[in-house]
Amino acid sequence: MQIREILTHKSAEIHSIAPTDTVASAVAKLVGLGVGSLVVLKDGEMVGLLTERDVVQGMHKQGVDLKDAEVRTIMVAEPVVASADDSVDYARDVMTKSHIGHLPILDGDKLYGIISFHDVARASLKEAKFENSLLKRYIKHWPE
Repeated sequence: MQIREILTHKSAEIHSIAPTDTVASAVAKLVGLGVGSLVVLKDGEMVGLLTERDVVQGMHKQGVDLKDAEVRTIMVAEPVVASADDSVDYARDVMTKSHIGHLPILDGDKLYGIISFHDVARASLKEAKFENSLLKRYIKHWPE
């Protein structure tokens, strides 16, 4: 299964924020939208990724009062990315090895979407259930 297939089941909307916006506005947006990450866009181009984890790590590094800090001070400037044509297995592997929960997906140079580890797990389970049902059907009709 390709990552592109996961994105067909998700909203095409990409939640974003500017690098000069405050961390307080980013947190409000994360909470208000009920999402775990925001793509950081400057002039329509992805310049970073901000996750809930980045906010917590920023609080640890810069002190608890981050509300007036700019997003660019705590965002990941060069996030790990994948292609829409990459496999779900690749996404799971890179996310696990990189200890990340959100993966921006590119289609060429264009930001195509973002997937979470939850999306990858759901797709992997769906694929495993399908393979399991095929194997059970095969065994049931095994020639004696």
